[in-house]
Amino acid sequence: MLQGKKLSTWLGDKRVIRIAVIIGAAAVLLIGLSSFIDFSGSEKDNPERYAAKTEAHLLEIISHISGVGEAKIFLTMDNSGENVYLKNTDTKTKSIEPKVRGVVVVCDGGNDPLVVSRVMEAVTKSLNISSDKVCVTK
Repeated sequence: MLQGKKLSTWLGDKRVIRIAVIIGAAAVLLIGLSSFIDFSGSEKDNPERYAAKTEAHLLEIISHISGVGEAKIFLTMDNSGENVYLKNTDTKTKSIEPKVRGVVVVCDGGNDPLVVSRVMEAVTKSLNISSDKVCVTK
């Protein structure tokens, strides 16, 4: 009976009720906001972001090649990446990045065979793709 009196006294306190309402409202707000926040932390889970980041890195590299001039890059992806479930390991999943289907590089030096060769080599080596998936043009 003594515990019941303590509980009813504690629940009757207006400060406790206010605190409980504030905590409940904050919890509901956080749950609502969680749908707008990306918790994945990985570009591999978002193929558009992964492709854009890869394009930016390629452009940074290619723009420093002698004779390229102004350049633009278009990258196409073969799939959207995937998570593979692993057995008998500490980690349960492994992210596999999207595969590059093709790359188009348009640059001022695209009509010079030496520049085309340098750009082609930079793209194929950095993305680990074959040269038939790369087009370099002016």
